[in-house]
Amino acid sequence: MESLIGIISAINGVVWGPAMLILLAGTGLYLTLGLKLTPQRKLIYGFKMLWRGRKSTEEGDISPFNALMTALSATVGTGNIAGVATAVFFGGPGALFWMWVIALVGMATKFCEATLAVHYREKDANGNHVGGPMYYIKNGLGIKWKWLGVLFAIFGMLAGFGIGNTIQSNSVADALQSTFGIQPLVTGIVIAVLVALVLIGGIKRIGDVAGKLVPIMAIFYVGGGLIILIMHADRLPEAFSLIFYHAFNPIAAAGGFAGATIWAAMRFGIARGVFSNEAGLGSAPIAHAAAQTKDPIRQGTVAMLGTFIDTIIICSITGLVIMVTGAWQSGENGASMSALAFNEGLPGGWGQYIVSIGLAVFAFTTIIGWSFYGEKCTQFLFGEKSNIPFRVLWILAIPLGTLPIIDLGSLWLVADTLNAMMAIPNLVALLLLSPVVFKLTKDYFNNPANLLKNN
Repeated sequence: MESLIGIISAINGVVWGPAMLILLAGTGLYLTLGLKLTPQRKLIYGFKMLWRGRKSTEEGDISPFNALMTALSATVGTGNIAGVATAVFFGGPGALFWMWVIALVGMATKFCEATLAVHYREKDANGNHVGGPMYYIKNGLGIKWKWLGVLFAIFGMLAGFGIGNTIQSNSVADALQSTFGIQPLVTGIVIAVLVALVLIGGIKRIGDVAGKLVPIMAIFYVGGGLIILIMHADRLPEAFSLIFYHAFNPIAAAGGFAGATIWAAMRFGIARGVFSNEAGLGSAPIAHAAAQTKDPIRQGTVAMLGTFIDTIIICSITGLVIMVTGAWQSGENGASMSALAFNEGLPGGWGQYIVSIGLAVFAFTTIIGWSFYGEKCTQFLFGEKSNIPFRVLWILAIPLGTLPIIDLGSLWLVADTLNAMMAIPNLVALLLLSPVVFKLTKDYFNNPANLLKNN
């Protein structure tokens, strides 16, 4: 087992090396400039489209609102709580700056992903709309590029069992055991049963559940974080100073913090940011392809909000709470650091409950969101007949992630590696198909009828 982990670690060092960070950030920057900052300039417009999309009757399977909530259900998870803390633990305060950078350019990446997903989507044998990187590679780049779509589907199918399943159940089981004394296997079985009840209803049930749970839990978690920041408002200037300074300068060991280089801040900030908001991975467009919309650009403006909400809002809350409470120097890591920060920040020990309950619900929604991603990747490879067997395997894997034989560090390593392997085919496709998105965007926003109709 150790030799296998050693091999994966070596692969991880390559796929998350300088070349991958340049590819992720470079693609986002190229798309941002090619779109003339449209995602950033049209942020308010995106929120308008999200509000209008709550009750869409256009062609598709779920409303644009529920499509975003499904995507957010898969992205808002352990990455926002444990992932942010991990970034700070290994990369120092400067890691938060690089998380923000990758999120800002990632808005353009997510915009392009969703636009292409809707533009090139298909209907399967069951009459459901299917799309995502494997489809816009096949239909946009042509059949000779289908092998690239197959690679994405393979990596996406496998990655789901890490990033979207066992990591989630492992993290929430650990949090509930430390806070409430619940046995991990019990947590795993309960989550598996609840997920099974949701998956019976397919994407429509997933969308409905995500549309209700995600907003409630996001408000609950963010609200708790904002209270802490207001109570420690005098420490915010120092926190921002540390973040911006150490984004470009190494930081020495302090307290329980081991110190970090500039490269560590960049690497862990970008890697954890991508793990959290998934911009560039190609996962979210699978959900947006099912949206009830006839306009790819309109759904693109909704999709880009996912990156903004996930990283610029939720991850920032976690990171700043960790900074102002001093938890980043505690020597704790992952969800334990975040729990300590919230507990230190709120009187009466309520902080740990916010983190534990938030982690539990976020993990649950991530599991159901990623089940859809993994299922569609598997369907692309093996056809509709694979859907039920995949769901069964998915449900069985949930309690396995809570067993003591599973090492969380190894799980994160495998998930990180598979994320990068997913991103490569998707980023190649985004670069090659970017002229299509640029033209669609220009035509849409240069048409006064579109703006008049949608305002």
